[in-house]
Amino acid sequence: MTAPRKLFIKTYGCQMNVYDSERMAEALGASGYVPTDTAADADMILLNTCHIREKAAEKVYSELGRLKPLKDGNPDLKIGIAGCVAQAEGAEIMRRAPVVDLVVGPQTYHRLPAMEAAARAGERPVDTDFPDEDKFEHLPKGPRAVRGVSAFLTVQEGCDKFCAFCVVPYTRGAEVSRPAERILREARDLVERGVREVTLLGQNVNGYHGEGLDGRDWSLARLVRELAEIDGLWRIRYTTSHPNDMSDDLIAAHGDLDKLMPYLHLPVQSGSDKILKTMNRKHTAAEYLEILDRLRDVRPDLALSGDFIVGFPGEGEAEFEATMELVRKVGYHSAFSFKYSARPGTPAAERPVLPDAVLDVRLQQLQALITEQQRAAQQAMVGREVQVLFEKPGRMPGQMVGKSDYLHAVHATGEGIAPGQLRRVRITESATNSLAAVLL
Repeated sequence: MTAPRKLFIKTYGCQMNVYDSERMAEALGASGYVPTDTAADADMILLNTCHIREKAAEKVYSELGRLKPLKDGNPDLKIGIAGCVAQAEGAEIMRRAPVVDLVVGPQTYHRLPAMEAAARAGERPVDTDFPDEDKFEHLPKGPRAVRGVSAFLTVQEGCDKFCAFCVVPYTRGAEVSRPAERILREARDLVERGVREVTLLGQNVNGYHGEGLDGRDWSLARLVRELAEIDGLWRIRYTTSHPNDMSDDLIAAHGDLDKLMPYLHLPVQSGSDKILKTMNRKHTAAEYLEILDRLRDVRPDLALSGDFIVGFPGEGEAEFEATMELVRKVGYHSAFSFKYSARPGTPAAERPVLPDAVLDVRLQQLQALITEQQRAAQQAMVGREVQVLFEKPGRMPGQMVGKSDYLHAVHATGEGIAPGQLRRVRITESATNSLAAVLL
């Protein structure tokens, strides 16, 4: 028998890229590929790229330089570029990097098996279309992979918001929502394979407006309520949200549904109305805070996470202090913060950038405040009883690690703990990025 070909995928960026990589592996699994964790063993290497971070394209070209010796030693090795850098760069990748055999955008990876076959035949295919067909329905049916306890599930892609700093509308396209029936089918399949928690994914996930079972458009709240009816699905989360789409029914769902976890990632980016306007965010700081008040009215224990950009063009000391003040008012459990860096093709790309030394100081100040809040939130958990969905063994003998309702990493030692169990624990200690607990 011919040995199966081996596939190595390196994933950059967001949770949606993680999900996409899983689907690409399943698609190529139908063509006889099996996964490997080592690039040197691979017959095909895919780099599933992200265009959000600074100098994303250059980092991909640097990685290709590191892979070139593998190609030189194995001319049959095929290398592909997928994801948002592939979408943005297209055929330019082929021109700059002769080691690349195929380029596929995030909306066309269902065509990977045909593209792989073309590459094996000596072609160098590039496909960065925005096709009309639903890629999820056209993915070839590969082997049913063994799943962990938690899984991502894409429900929506693309964005119509056109924030001045963001490349997503250009690399992922306009907002498209998957029909509810297909999402529910995939969720049930995941549960059959052992998944007990799903995180619904979208570039603007709470803007979901897919066709419902009744033929009408459903909101994300309506979809979540239907998912909550699936036996064996214990937990539901979603990310990433936009404040402008935090609808009344979704806020109500946070108070009504036990399966919808008390954790929300709701980026605001800045606390300054002036900067929010120049970012084209279409909401004010006060409106953002009002949304959080309404959420906490229905779910007082809600853990909040956010995103912040420091040093957006036009940000002075007063605007930065407005961001710091918003963070003080909210009390985040966690947050992601970054120095502004221009993305080619975005409206903000041509605006004057602040000195890097100023950005460094502001970022350090913001991150210090966020870290202080994170530590306080974790310390407040000590003594509390929570549910933990255990996922994998920890570093210590007999230790298991899982996630709390609030997405804290929790480790506990005890008899009979196994992956996939939902156990009640008491938090005993707060560490830097995790909590210790004892079983109840």
